[in-house]
Amino acid sequence: MAGQNEEQIIEQGVHNYSAEKEWVKPEDPLLLERLEWFKDQKLGIMMHWGPYSQLGIVESWALSDKDGDWSREGIDWERDSEELKRQYFDLNKTFNPIRFQPEVWADLAYEGGFKYLIFTTKHHDGFSMWDTHMTDYRITGQDTPFHKHKYADICKHLFDAFRARGLSIATYFSKADWHSEYYWAQGMERGRSMWRGPSYDPEEYPWLWESFVQFTHEQIMELMSRYGRIDVLWLDAGWVGHKRQDICLGEVIQKARKLQPWLITADRTMGGPYENYITPEQTIPEHPLSVPWESCITMGTSFSFKYEDDYKTAREIIHTLVEVIAKGGNLALNVGPQPDGRLPSGAISRMKELGAWLNIYGEAVYGTRICAPYFKENCGFTCKGETVYCFYLYQKEDVVKEYILLPFTGEVEHILMLGKEEIEVSYQQINEGVRIRLPHIEEQAPIAHVFKIE
Repeated sequence: MAGQNEEQIIEQGVHNYSAEKEWVKPEDPLLLERLEWFKDQKLGIMMHWGPYSQLGIVESWALSDKDGDWSREGIDWERDSEELKRQYFDLNKTFNPIRFQPEVWADLAYEGGFKYLIFTTKHHDGFSMWDTHMTDYRITGQDTPFHKHKYADICKHLFDAFRARGLSIATYFSKADWHSEYYWAQGMERGRSMWRGPSYDPEEYPWLWESFVQFTHEQIMELMSRYGRIDVLWLDAGWVGHKRQDICLGEVIQKARKLQPWLITADRTMGGPYENYITPEQTIPEHPLSVPWESCITMGTSFSFKYEDDYKTAREIIHTLVEVIAKGGNLALNVGPQPDGRLPSGAISRMKELGAWLNIYGEAVYGTRICAPYFKENCGFTCKGETVYCFYLYQKEDVVKEYILLPFTGEVEHILMLGKEEIEVSYQQINEGVRIRLPHIEEQAPIAHVFKIE
């Protein structure tokens, strides 16, 4: 890219998710085993939570002057960008989520059918949601009123509560830190106009960059050594690691795996040996992928809490889940907690509806793998060994007909329709697939009919 500076390259190079060809298969048999475990899980709950939730705005991005056009919408920010940053960074001084009850969150996640938690231990703004010893800009810091609460070390209590309910833990950690004096250092070449990268050229100030690398390693190792079993280290800020922003990631992951040898790493958008699975954001790949992957999709319209957010219906969420698993992935469904420490009532309702549906049809979801024809027309397919499952999806306005066609051309011995009871259905194999006669016709279209084909 002749004629382009590093900033232009990074801005262009940070894409939604890595290409399948960039995935590197681990050599460690234990990691391969853990990736098979990961593919069994199918459904994770993702949570973006921090002081920014008080304003109901997108997390962190308003701090970046280069990203201000979209991230500062809906709020009358000060014209002076330095005052804007001061106001944002001071949000920790009013963050006091005294209605936070980690066991309630864990119970709701369990009831919702989720199998693992992805929690933002630190976003790009640098605010740490654990008792880090590396900065005062943390949930247990003296400036944060919540620091005296019994649940002040949010990560500790949240992780313990979710593990107690049988859910696994993934720690979201931003490799960038816009609050760190080692990353956005004062008095550097960028002046007052900041972007997602450092305020200086790491090659010109190697001692400053090395301080940031050590700071990052220490924070990661705190999470790996003091917060129990961690199943996934989920790394964001894909521009960190490119070119001059090398944080020697392999070194810290090697240290982490000495303590937690089962640790999966998701160094998102980077490709290579530390992106053990690929993470599409707010999208689903057009075609099935043969490598491990996970779509991060919001339950509403925003990753962080947004006042009066518009949540997807249970039908939309379940249809999304079916498409994701039919194409070989997991769904990380994001919920943004409220600033007072509760989950929004709309999100709770959706979680309960999702869990009720999975309680009946989970057999066709958890522990399955992809099989042809994957996701075709309004049908999604999964399998366990020789057993194939088909989800026949309905829109709310659809009319349920007596006969339906499943585009499945494999061998069939018999077909069961799953539900509160399994019902054997009559069928006819034709060139286009399997023509099924429904045992009964509902007046309203269900979310899906689910069939077990053997």
